[in-house]
Amino acid sequence: MAFEPAEWPRKLRSQEWYGGSTKDVIYHRGWLKNQGYPDDLFDGRPVIGVLNTWSDLTPCNGHLRELAEKVKAGIWEAGGFPVEVPVFSASENTFRPTAMMFRNLAAMSIEEQIRGQPIDGCVLMVGCDKTTPSLLMAAASCDLPSIVVTGGPMLNGWFQGERVGAGTHLWRFSEAVKAGEMTQDEFLDAEAAVTRSSGTCNTMGTASSMASMSEALGMALSGNAAIPAVDSRRRVMAQLSGRRIVQMVKDDLKPSDILTKQAFENAIRCNGAVGGSTNTVVHLLAIAGRTGVEVTLDDWDRCGRDVATILNLQPSGKYLMEEFFYAGGLPVVLKRLGEADKLHRDALTVSGETIWDEVKDAKNWNEDVILPADKPLTAQGGIAVLKGNLAPKGAVLKPSAASKHLMQHRGRAVVFEDIDDYKAKINDDALDIDETCIMVLKNCGPKGYPGMAEVGNMGLPPKVLKKGIKDMIRISDARMSGTAYGTVILHTSPEAAAGGPLAVVRNGDMIEVDVAARRLHLDISDAELAERLSAWKPSHDVPDSGYAWLHQQHVQGADTGADLEFLKGCRGAPVGKDAH
Repeated sequence: MAFEPAEWPRKLRSQEWYGGSTKDVIYHRGWLKNQGYPDDLFDGRPVIGVLNTWSDLTPCNGHLRELAEKVKAGIWEAGGFPVEVPVFSASENTFRPTAMMFRNLAAMSIEEQIRGQPIDGCVLMVGCDKTTPSLLMAAASCDLPSIVVTGGPMLNGWFQGERVGAGTHLWRFSEAVKAGEMTQDEFLDAEAAVTRSSGTCNTMGTASSMASMSEALGMALSGNAAIPAVDSRRRVMAQLSGRRIVQMVKDDLKPSDILTKQAFENAIRCNGAVGGSTNTVVHLLAIAGRTGVEVTLDDWDRCGRDVATILNLQPSGKYLMEEFFYAGGLPVVLKRLGEADKLHRDALTVSGETIWDEVKDAKNWNEDVILPADKPLTAQGGIAVLKGNLAPKGAVLKPSAASKHLMQHRGRAVVFEDIDDYKAKINDDALDIDETCIMVLKNCGPKGYPGMAEVGNMGLPPKVLKKGIKDMIRISDARMSGTAYGTVILHTSPEAAAGGPLAVVRNGDMIEVDVAARRLHLDISDAELAERLSAWKPSHDVPDSGYAWLHQQHVQGADTGADLEFLKGCRGAPVGKDAH
């Protein structure tokens, strides 16, 4: 469409850089013109930052360069001026000690890129686990019009006639090898079948969960979450999102208009309905912390407790994201929530419409994938928040991925002081452990690992696996991959490295778990617990410089989102004084 500056209701932010004829403006505009841009692109049309987390070392996002071209085409069509900006990409596959340690660094750096550059709106190009929350956190902190475009999940994997989910089957095959049920050669053969196309994990892992959360929050166009990465409709969605962000800038439709308490409650309920990752807990808490909207662990339990899991998807169920898309995708799930009065129907989305307007006509094309309301996968599928003397500030468990017979259990603690201690002991047949025990892992939280790695779903000892046992209760202050499964209690707060009660659990202590009662109890007296805590001394290493030092000094607990405390709140994106 032809651009007419008169159509715009106000002077745009980018015009502080590019509008007029002063020395400073000529400096900014003249340098950008060395890319071959004509004069009329600087006449007041919106400059849209396409914030791209593409990287050769972020395989989940490896196709985003191509996808960005479709976004830019949409922006051009709507009369905008797209500028692609490569931003910090925290790869789940490669970053050590853990990508989670760099989520906050990515959010901080991207926030300052948004704030310090001449853009009027943002397209957040995401996919891999930490790229989605980091860009949403940055966008919420700056509060410029923003829209999420995810890269989409990879195609189904198949191995020996079986549907294979990325991540989920890695854990299953690894356990099968240890149990003697699968050979190492078969495990290696399966490698090529697990991740056979561009895209994120094809299970309801963290990437697909956060794509679903983005849509449920209203920050992505309806239907965005489930389209496979290599499907042509993913490129159409990207182009339509490019068109839409231009209108959002014109309407001044910002994250603060969309990310309300009602939007977060919609997302929490949606997470339960799809059997979403426990990682969404720390990410949504962190995003909410950037907006100033109060969201707590208690909201997760209150909103999610009575939500049934109706998506029959791995790791909780049978199918993969490809089938979810063919069945109708997230709009069908949101419609079901709305019909059950578990959706704030008036919540606004980036489309300018309410979430109910977006999903009310959605149709379910496969009721074996998206189950009928009266035949759920799990009747209570939301994240369970457990509290007690072992977790005064809370711990989380995903009921849809847990074993029913372990939801109420009392067992003897087998303690691993850190992940190295676990690795040194777990394969030793002399380890005093059986399936009735509770495995306890310490010093793997936000400060302790550092960064809170995905090591909470500890593999079971071979001596137990060989008995045919597939699950045991595991408790830690760590996280668990969204593709993983089992009766795994995570994010125990306060963490061990901060002197939480988890730090003083000893081998042989009895622990009581009662998920229905939301109870996690260390069976010792209050006096003994107090005595142990008073004698506790930190044992983890503390870096003396660099980002690792900054992170350990300022990271908050998992119960509030594990963000850096000085990044909380919306700081906005004002135009500062020109330095030239």
